[in-house]
Amino acid sequence: MSATLGFTPAIAVSADQKTEYLGFARSAARAAGDAILPYFRSRMQVTNKLSGQGFDPVTLADQAGERVIRAAIEDAYPDHGIFGEEFGLKSGNGLTWVIDPIDGTRAFMTGMLHWGVLLALFDGEQPIVGVMYQPYTDELFSGDNESAWYERAGESQSLTTSACRRVDEACLSTTGIDWLPASKQGRFRQLSQATKLTKMGGDCYLFGMLAMGSLDLGVEAGLNAYDIQALMPIVRGAGGVVTDWEGGNPSLGGTVLASATQALHSEAMTLLGSA
Repeated sequence: MSATLGFTPAIAVSADQKTEYLGFARSAARAAGDAILPYFRSRMQVTNKLSGQGFDPVTLADQAGERVIRAAIEDAYPDHGIFGEEFGLKSGNGLTWVIDPIDGTRAFMTGMLHWGVLLALFDGEQPIVGVMYQPYTDELFSGDNESAWYERAGESQSLTTSACRRVDEACLSTTGIDWLPASKQGRFRQLSQATKLTKMGGDCYLFGMLAMGSLDLGVEAGLNAYDIQALMPIVRGAGGVVTDWEGGNPSLGGTVLASATQALHSEAMTLLGSA
């Protein structure tokens, strides 16, 4: 798994193709959820991928979920690339499916609900469709950078971010400050202390809540491409903004700042850069 994802010239995709790919992503994420759910809240074995140098858990559920998605992609789009957290990179024609079978494995292994199946299609520069699926609650968030949707119990609704424009009125969430590199923690506190509320914990689910309008800011660091790509088209499709902390493209991971509005994003980015 030494090979990783990189930027390449964007592959052109028509509107009809994008619609097809988003429908496929929804179905594949649901199928992965079906494979994962029997492991949830069971006493399954957890393996540490870091071999004693920290803790990065992987379970049989992670592996089962990714295998289901990979098989679906290889059947439907055999010329497409695949990049997954558990089984690495398979090169393709320039369009690459990016998979995190369980984003929030720590939440999953402790029976908490803020985890989900993530699947995106990367055109070489940006993810063009993205899906997050929480199979226990049967909640599916999806987006294509222009629109975003929430589905549950057979019903669907459009997603729209909040209208929050000021940091001192904003509700912020992050997976946890201990996840942030030491060099980033002071910058995060500068922003956090200026907000109305900071909620720790959330993983991928916080980005769904941002797209829904329940949160206004999401801040992360140390992410991989598979941690963020599926979430970008959802937040952007709901009207939000997603960049790294300096305003650049976060598609390959690193730092991430997601905001409900451009005005809020600009103020938050200034605070992140001022510590």
